[in-house]
Amino acid sequence: MEVVYSRCAGLDVHKKTVVACVLIREGAQVQKEIRTFSIMTSDLLVLHDWLLAHGVREVAMESTGIYWKPIFNLLEASFRVLLVNAAHIKAVPGRKTDVKDCEWIAELLSYGLLKASFIPPKPIRELRDLTRYRKSLIDERVREVNRLHKLLESANIKLSSVATDVMGKLSVNPVATRKCGVPGG
Repeated sequence: MEVVYSRCAGLDVHKKTVVACVLIREGAQVQKEIRTFSIMTSDLLVLHDWLLAHGVREVAMESTGIYWKPIFNLLEASFRVLLVNAAHIKAVPGRKTDVKDCEWIAELLSYGLLKASFIPPKPIRELRDLTRYRKSLIDERVREVNRLHKLLESANIKLSSVATDVMGKLSVNPVATRKCGVPGG
């Protein structure tokens, strides 16, 4: 098989650690160096510098839950990072350790056998995160308004009979609140 990347790295990402294998092929000679890093930012910066020091330009890692995101975000500016579906890598039987996993990922990458998952550009990812957050806030507001409406109904305050929007201007109007039975409204 033809080597596509002579200097590359495979990362096995977990909740608390990242096991990294740098694979360097120079002719028939193959060098592997393996290190384990914590997922703390300071340690991920050490990982970044370690990869640069070895002349690595391509890095591959499994898409493990959400644990890949901080690593991807940190490395994407300096490296070509391939996020790979774990099902495509795990197809080989017998691999049981983190070290073997990262070595296998590096091997597959060196031969160009990994297909990267699509990751949108950073501005799009950030916009998606903000949009999801905004939607969650809107959903939370709706839940709170529904709770308020239910509470008012259980207290025999029929605000919905005079106002369609429990939080609207009419709902806080003293005349409207008197009509639906709010004492002192």
